[in-house]
Amino acid sequence: MENTVNAGDTAWILVSTALVLMMTPALAFFYGGMVRKKNILSTLTLSFITMGLIGIQWVLWGYSLAFGPDVRGIIGSLKFVGLSGVGASPNAGYAPTIPHLAFTAFQMMFAVITPALITGAFVERVRFKAFLLFTVLWATLVYDPVAHWVWGVGGVLRQLGALDFAGGTVVHVLAGFSALAFARVIRSRRGFGKISIEPHNIPYCVLGAGLLWVGWFGFNAGSALASNGLAVYALVNTNTAAAAAGLAWTLLAWFDNKPSVLGMVTGAVVGLVAVTPAAGFVTPLAALIIGAVAAPFSYYAIRFRQRRGLDESLDVWACHGIGGAWGALATGLFATKLVNEAGANGLFYGNPRQFVIQLIAVAVSAAFAYVATFVIAKVLDSVIGLSVSEQEEEVGLDISEHGERAYT
Repeated sequence: MENTVNAGDTAWILVSTALVLMMTPALAFFYGGMVRKKNILSTLTLSFITMGLIGIQWVLWGYSLAFGPDVRGIIGSLKFVGLSGVGASPNAGYAPTIPHLAFTAFQMMFAVITPALITGAFVERVRFKAFLLFTVLWATLVYDPVAHWVWGVGGVLRQLGALDFAGGTVVHVLAGFSALAFARVIRSRRGFGKISIEPHNIPYCVLGAGLLWVGWFGFNAGSALASNGLAVYALVNTNTAAAAAGLAWTLLAWFDNKPSVLGMVTGAVVGLVAVTPAAGFVTPLAALIIGAVAAPFSYYAIRFRQRRGLDESLDVWACHGIGGAWGALATGLFATKLVNEAGANGLFYGNPRQFVIQLIAVAVSAAFAYVATFVIAKVLDSVIGLSVSEQEEEVGLDISEHGERAYT
């Protein structure tokens, strides 16, 4: 088996792994700029500590649950616990031209960023201890099973024919609907809806979004798992959707008031989210449409959330949940075997069944993520409490939780 390893493919996956890892600290700055200055260290830490927590969980048992030998289509077996038997030879079921360990490392970075995305729902009030426990439980009970359903050999949604090139369902739908559930459990921030809570450093948001855009080339193009034409399609589609959504969001904001800088970069991120499941299955023109349509979906989802008075702080549900769901459904519309012979044709290419399959995958994943996260959050809230006290929140989590100041 070792002589089937392709050096070019392996090099591309190693670079892509580094690019996807960079997305988590990039996300930290994107989120960090949107909170008040007394909470920026806390917000940055929520993403950074996830790199450590899931980096260990994935090696010990997470990878085995997600990609181990199938057990009734629901979960992977414990064969790969501690990465036992995962080495330099390829695993033909997942990536036949790169070392199995390279595939494991690449997938680890997806497992890292997904719970980090959820943190936007509860910044500025979550207890650090509660977050640590939640992250390990959520990764084990929510992310790993759904990753197996969609991507694992024998997984129930993969067997059904669901398409998810780089994580529209596994990453973004899960994160978005889990964020919604968590926000329904944790109390609102002090003064929410009564006082102005404004971003303290929008340049940080721009920096974070820009690095996310770059990292997303590894996220999507790396998911080709080879250095080939499909990776090129995924890269071009990724850039096209981000550009279209960023421009569309800017126009929406301009029609309402001013062409907001924060709105511009948020729109680009929404476009990246939406094209993620479709990147290796659609044409660049379809990617443009997917990105352009994603912007108003998420833009007005934020308005809906605001009208409902829910303190889902940084709109993870609207941007990742709704954006990811649209992208997964759009894959069922625009997918074509002209781009990826291993995929399927969508509704617009004569196969309406694919759209139905995508709808089932989104509905099942969103419902499971919401219910499971709600239960996990409720239990943790009852046992140890999810939020800091109002006094600790008033001081700021940088001081009350970490004993440090970002700015002197």
